Amino acid sequence: MNSARLLVVLDADSTLIRNEVIELLADEAGRGAEVAAATEAAMRGEVDFAESLRARVAALRGVPVEAFARVLARIEPTPGIGDLAAAVKARGGILAVVSGGFHEILDEIAPSLGVDVWRANRLQISGGALTGRVEGDIVDAAAKAASLREWSALYGVPAGATVAVGDGANDLLMMETAALGLAFNAKPAVRARADLVVGPLDLSQIVPLLPAGARQ
Repeated sequence: MNSARLLVVLDADSTLIRNEVIELLADEAGRGAEVAAATEAAMRGEVDFAESLRARVAALRGVPVEAFARVLARIEPTPGIGDLAAAVKARGGILAVVSGGFHEILDEIAPSLGVDVWRANRLQISGGALTGRVEGDIVDAAAKAASLREWSALYGVPAGATVAVGDGANDLLMMETAALGLAFNAKPAVRARADLVVGPLDLSQIVPLLPAGARQ
């Protein structure tokens, strides 16, 4: 495998896309407002992310798998993602996504948005419906940072050519691990600790901030 020159790792919900997928799924269970409030608290860092995710996923128990198609129809890619993906490729880079959301949705949307590699949680399904549980280990803040390091090593990207972009408290460790941590559509605590804050809700605004991607 040839070494990549650049690695850009995005969060998914409210970064790659404008939605919070768990809230869309919760709408299918009639618990959207309740889950939205819990998600907001988790993104502000007021509660433990893994504990919060388990509680929010429990609210999805009984949602039929047919709901995934309805959720996918509501997904809105964040403006500028096409420009960002093209710029990363032009620099010989890898565009990655690591999410506290769900593979069931990300697997469908990531390829069409120019994402090369991604990681997320998986929802447990039984009898054609969600059980209210997550399969395997939860993708939390530590897992996000570990994914950045893993992909950097896998693709031969120098540490100085890594960029992490996120909005919530569970993105902070990943942002601190990268050479450049960008707050995008972010909560106040994230903006305060980021290297730079991207103002407009447009991912193309990140392009001028990308490292050139020269080989080291």
